[in-house]
Amino acid sequence: MTAIKHALQRDIFTPNDERLLSIVNVCKAGKKKKNCFLCATVTTERPVQVKVVKVKKSDKGDFYKRQIAWALRDLAVVDAKDAIKENPEFDLHFEKIYKWVASSTAEKNAFISCIWKLNQRYLRKKIDFVNVSSQLLEESVPSGENQSVTGGDEEAVDEYQELNAREEQDIEIMMEGCEYAISNAEAFAEKLSRELQVLDGNHMDLAKGHIKALQEGDLASSRGIEACTNAADALLQCMNVALRPGHDMLLAVKQQQQRFSDLRELFARRLASHLNNVFVQQGHDQSSTLAQHSVELTLPNHHPFHRDLLRYAKLMEWLKSTDYGKYEGLTKNYMDYLSRLYEREIKDFFEVAKIKMTGTTKESKKFATLPRKESAVKQETESLHGSSGKLTGSTSSLNKLSVQSSGNRRSQSSSLLDMGNMSASDLDVADRTKFDKIFEQVLSELEPLCLAEQDFISKFFKLQQHQSIPGTMAEAEDLDGGTLSRQHNCGTPLPVSSEKDMIRQMMIKIFRCIEPELNNLIALGDKIDSFNSLYMLVKMSHHVWTAQNVDPASFLSTTLGNVLVTVKRNFDKCISNQIRQMEEVKISKKSKVGILPFVAEFEEFAGLAESIFKNAERRGDLDKAYTKLIRGVFVNVEKVANESQKTPRDVVMMENFHHIFATLSRLKISCLEAEKKDAKQKYTDHLQSYVIYSLGQPLEKLNHFFEGVEARVAQGIREEEVSYQLAFNKQELRKVIKEYPGKEVKKGLDNLYKKVDKHLCEEENLLQVVWHSMQDEFIRQYKHFEGLIARCYPGSGVTMEFTIQDILDYCSSIAQSH
Repeated sequence: MTAIKHALQRDIFTPNDERLLSIVNVCKAGKKKKNCFLCATVTTERPVQVKVVKVKKSDKGDFYKRQIAWALRDLAVVDAKDAIKENPEFDLHFEKIYKWVASSTAEKNAFISCIWKLNQRYLRKKIDFVNVSSQLLEESVPSGENQSVTGGDEEAVDEYQELNAREEQDIEIMMEGCEYAISNAEAFAEKLSRELQVLDGNHMDLAKGHIKALQEGDLASSRGIEACTNAADALLQCMNVALRPGHDMLLAVKQQQQRFSDLRELFARRLASHLNNVFVQQGHDQSSTLAQHSVELTLPNHHPFHRDLLRYAKLMEWLKSTDYGKYEGLTKNYMDYLSRLYEREIKDFFEVAKIKMTGTTKESKKFATLPRKESAVKQETESLHGSSGKLTGSTSSLNKLSVQSSGNRRSQSSSLLDMGNMSASDLDVADRTKFDKIFEQVLSELEPLCLAEQDFISKFFKLQQHQSIPGTMAEAEDLDGGTLSRQHNCGTPLPVSSEKDMIRQMMIKIFRCIEPELNNLIALGDKIDSFNSLYMLVKMSHHVWTAQNVDPASFLSTTLGNVLVTVKRNFDKCISNQIRQMEEVKISKKSKVGILPFVAEFEEFAGLAESIFKNAERRGDLDKAYTKLIRGVFVNVEKVANESQKTPRDVVMMENFHHIFATLSRLKISCLEAEKKDAKQKYTDHLQSYVIYSLGQPLEKLNHFFEGVEARVAQGIREEEVSYQLAFNKQELRKVIKEYPGKEVKKGLDNLYKKVDKHLCEEENLLQVVWHSMQDEFIRQYKHFEGLIARCYPGSGVTMEFTIQDILDYCSSIAQSH
């Protein structure tokens, strides 16, 4: 039962600031045996609240849980069933009657006795005890429970209480047993003091083995750490024994308390010194593996370091509760040394990442650091104890790196990746894919490193990282100033909200180089290729989203969020630069325009962006960028078309909007559906305009003749009477038709084809489309002339010297010949 009581106190009542005084194992009367515990408890804070709490095991049976609690003031009757015979049954009358059967009569009696004493001490309203032995209500509580009931309640010292009959009888018997009790009161008091020391010795006596462990126990071995932990806990229990009123004035008690205080101070010094040395030595051992990890673009694993230190976690908790000053000093020393260690590791790690990104070979560079001598380790140990020694990492040689030109970078990449003879665009894709993998590797290495360190800090320094307390958080102090919190430097534990803040502050100090190193890497990636900002925005957004799901206020989440702002700014700058480059495009006056560079770049950007942003969290950023870019493309295509001298305006518009329409149709960008329709319409309109303008009137004289015919008809002359007009009779019509034999028509069409071919660019491949449209337009004109002849010169037998089939054959022959 003692073990159960200890477990319940630790797991159920201590977190609620309650003290467990008595416990009874019971089951409900008349039902199947489902055991639970009734517990009598008092709160540790004033005003004292007394409760009866029902506790039972969980359904899985692996832990206890609080089920229901009643205030003692609501208890009306305690019915023990039988005051003479032993009987395990009893009833408690709250708002309703609860019938219980105890596992033993002794447990039942002890529980009822405790309830009676709590009633006498704390409640004005007295509970009715029925069928309870009067002796049971008068006998004293066992020593441990008595101290728990009375200790810590200051009213017991101030209030005067009369002796009851039994106390008076006990004093009389004691004085009768001492002949000089009245004649020599001083000697009698000394005798009582010695006897009291004997009574208290069971609670303030520390075993010799514990004392030896605290004085000279081995803090390096697992067995020694366990012995020291047990001894430290035993010492704390002795120092926290609840004394009865006046006992703290006894000389023996004062002397024992002083011995305990000296032991605590001695062991706290030994523990702090040992852990300082462990910080240094472990960090030194860690540095020896730096070369291998740097070359492989991986960060060293600190798990062995954390595992070894976590053996001291309980001792750190002891130090935190007994000597907060030394606990605080250890915390600062840990941050000071680990920040230097991590800085070396992280800077070398980022240097390798930059080398891999730029393709710069540094095979001759050795990342390994020579093992430091014992004197160096000693010097670092001294620095952790107050001297100003500094550890300096290797200086990055990449500060002098210059980004190569596009051509050099591509040839370098070709050599590096063994790509052979690849096109420039293929090499760009390969470079960007390589960059994306490197950037992802960097983030993937940093994330577990930070999470593991944060988890270790929480466990080792006993700081809670996932709970919060409503209300204002205690103001955090500057960790570099040497104080973790000015409010808590006297052994007072930090509130939970401040502990969360303390974890963040420690992480900021330890990993202070991560954010600037990430920003430098991002700047390099942006300088290599501005389109890298797309990769970085997607990757960084994903890692921020992941970190925020774990803990939105964590160091990792905050740091990555800050860096994401920089990445987003670079992405916006990339979009703005593309728009500015559109506006600055100058076209040659001597060559045809073709597909404008910024139209091709938009296609490259959109194709790349769609592959990168597939299922990305920040798709909205890309959609906004698309809207800005396409608006700039439309405006500047029209601007260039208006300024073009060599290539007709309609051709510039037709070809470029055809290219834009094809791009948007292929990529299926949902936010640009309206722009896709607009691009198609512009392409169609300018194709038609160009065809009509370029084809013009290939049968010019015939066209003028029939314009005159249509004019007469418009003046009111009937169509069948037009042939009676002198200028438009049959002979004049035949004369004009003879000027356009098939040979001349084909020659005119051939010249037209050559003219169109000079205007159009090969890359868009619209020549046949335009030629087919011109063929259709020519046939439309031909049919129009035939219709006028049939209506205005009926039965004349006058026909064109070539047919529609001739036109089709001419156009086909011309297209094939070129």
